[in-house]
Formats: sequence, C-alpha cells, structure tokens
Amino acid sequence: MSTTDQRALADPVFRRFLAARAVCMAGNVLTMVALPVLVYRLTSSPALTAMIAVAETAPYLVVGLPAGALVDRWNRRRVLVWTEALSGLVLLTVPLADVAGALTVPHLLGAALAVSTLFVLGDAATFGIVPHMVGRHRVASATSTLVSVGTSVGLVGPLVAGLLVTSTNPVVAIGLDGLGYLVSATVIARLRWSGSESVAPTGPDRRLGREIADGLRFIWRTRVVRWLTVLGIGTSLAGGATSGLLVVIGVEQLGLEPTSSALGWLFAAGALGTFAASLALPRVQRRLGVGVITTVGYATALVAMLCLAQTRHLAAAVPVLVVLNYATTTVIVNGIVTRQVVTPQHLQSRVNTTARLVAWGGSPLGAALGGFLAGPLGTPGALRIASVNLAASLVGAWAVRLHRVGRLDRLADEAPASPAPTG
Repeated sequence: MSTTDQRALADPVFRRFLAARAVCMAGNVLTMVALPVLVYRLTSSPALTAMIAVAETAPYLVVGLPAGALVDRWNRRRVLVWTEALSGLVLLTVPLADVAGALTVPHLLGAALAVSTLFVLGDAATFGIVPHMVGRHRVASATSTLVSVGTSVGLVGPLVAGLLVTSTNPVVAIGLDGLGYLVSATVIARLRWSGSESVAPTGPDRRLGREIADGLRFIWRTRVVRWLTVLGIGTSLAGGATSGLLVVIGVEQLGLEPTSSALGWLFAAGALGTFAASLALPRVQRRLGVGVITTVGYATALVAMLCLAQTRHLAAAVPVLVVLNYATTTVIVNGIVTRQVVTPQHLQSRVNTTARLVAWGGSPLGAALGGFLAGPLGTPGALRIASVNLAASLVGAWAVRLHRVGRLDRLADEAPASPAPTG
C-alpha cells in the first residue's frame, strides 16, 4: 500500500469498515435525540435530562485507563465486534420494556451507562484499527472521512429523529439504534486486513498497572500530546454543558414545545458544524500547524458559546451552534489525528483512551453542573459559566506556546516506527 496516496477511501477494506460504521452512526443519532427527549417527557427535570449526558460520558472516567491497556493486549477487530453486538442487545431492551409497560428512567440511565461502557472498549479498539488498517500517512484522511460520514448522517438523523419522536414513541428510534449496532457488528466480523488478526507480543511483565503507566508516560513526555490532552479538558467541560442542556435550551430559552420536531434542528445545526469541520480539517492541517489550529479553535468556540447564551430565537441559535460545533470538532479531531500519527502502534489504544479520558473527563461534570446551574440561573447563566473553561484553555494554549507546534506531516515524519505486528 503506497504511503504517497493519502486517500483512505482508496482502500476497499476501509470502505467496507466505513459503511459498517455509518449504519451504526445512523442509529446513534436517533438515540442522541430520543433519549433526552424521552427523559424530559417522563420527568420535566433539566437535571435528570442532563444526567443522560453524564451517563453517556462518565464511563470513560471509570474504565478508560484499564480499557486502553487491555485492548492493546487483545485482537482489536474482535473487541469491536463484541462491543457493538452487546450494545445492540442492550438498546433493544428499551423498546421491549416499553411494550411490557415497565420502562423507567433508571432503566434508561442504566442502558446509557452500559452502552457507553462498551463504547470505551470499542473506541479503544477503533483507535488502533484505523492507523493499522490504512497506514500512518492516511490517518488524517481516514479519521476525517469517518467524522464526515458520521456528521452527514447527523445532518439528516436529528430531523428524522424529531419526526419519529413527535409522531411515534421515542423508543422506536432507540430500537433502530440497537439494530444498527447488530448490523455493524456483522459487517466488521467479516472484514480482514493485513494484521487484522494480530495481538500484541507477550512480554515478561504484563501487569496491567505497568501497561497503563507506559501510556501515561508517553502522553506526558510527548509535548504536543501532553498539551492537547490537558487543555482539552476545557473543551470537554464546556461541551458537556452545552450537549447536556441542548433540549432544555430549546424549550426554556428558545421557547420551543417539548414535543416540537424543531428540537431536531438544534442537533442538526451541531452536526452541520461538525461536518464542515471534518471536510476542512485535512486541508487545514496541510497548511497550518497543529498548535495554531487548536488555539484558534478555542478562541472561536469561546465567542460562539457566549453568543449562544444571548440567543433567544431558533433562527439565531442554529448558525451559532454551527460555528460552535465547527470550532470544537476542529479542536477534538485535530487532537485525535495528532495522537494517532505520533503514537507507536503497540501503544495506540491505551494512549488514545487515556488522552480521551483526561481531555473528555470533564464532559460528564460539565453536563451535571450545567443541569444544576440551569435551575437557579437559567440556561444563559449556565452557558456563561461553562464558557470560562474555554477561556482557560485559550489562555493556557498561549502560555505554553502551543501555536508554535508545526504541521501534521512533519510530526508524522518525526514519529517513531511501530514494531511489526505478531499473529
């Protein structure tokens, strides 16, 4: 496979992998809208609605470190197949419980926790699969393509979900997500590529704690990875508050009805921003340094979040959310691609899950605090307080001179070679 051709879509195995992920992503978008709407309908509580976002992100704090180290030991393709199959089965319990008249908020929170915990393992596997499947010089193309397809689905998905939620029972959307997971697992189970059946070589010391420490040391000693990870905490805190309150913002700040399909436009606006960022990022990375991209992203997200706090109309909120998600997606995906490029293959899962744990660990906290602050302060006050985190990341990026970090292609050329996989 030539490393001069940087188009991941030139690889037929990656195309099939992408199709499987697209099916799964389509279902995820439906659940993204249906779960908070369903909880808000059942409880009318902003705090409980925000807890769905907490349940969807908190597992990274609990199992992120061991998950990455364990998946580096195992066959990553098989891990992804099993986690997706089990996630599908868990989600299908929601419509079954609804039919039986036994659906409760604790059931929904439990399902969100279970699927999110499985997601950590699947995410760790995917981090290692993508650079192994397409090669280091195609990582930017592959990751951006995955994000582009996901957000293309996200542009239509929220609108479809809005129609499903208002015209049928929201559990229908969740059931479709469960089926999507099962389809994706079936396709990936049949894929093979060079090294797809490999596992890490057995060393003299396979203690989990030591393997976790290896990943932590790599993150700390690699300057660009260290600062992208630490400063990413501000993005996760602010992003958690926004995502956890999105339905509440629509109802209480913009004056929409809880049953209005227009709520889907808020999710679609975010998806549009993410889609635009994923299309632009590979070209931007060829022209600008990794540090410049991140620093400008923090500044743009800060301004957009402060504007969202002032917005009172749907027509104004939509473009603001587009810009906000464009900026935050650029920061996040830029960090992911950079880590995948500079990290040796045998450390991919633990380094990337550990970095995501640290950088995204603030998301459940941000969602929880946003939900509780929205009660006494309203969503505008909660958003203003959350924006302080973006300001802190911006100041930190400037203080450590992150803007001086060079372009991605130079980082790729300087990255250490990975050891050959073993069967």
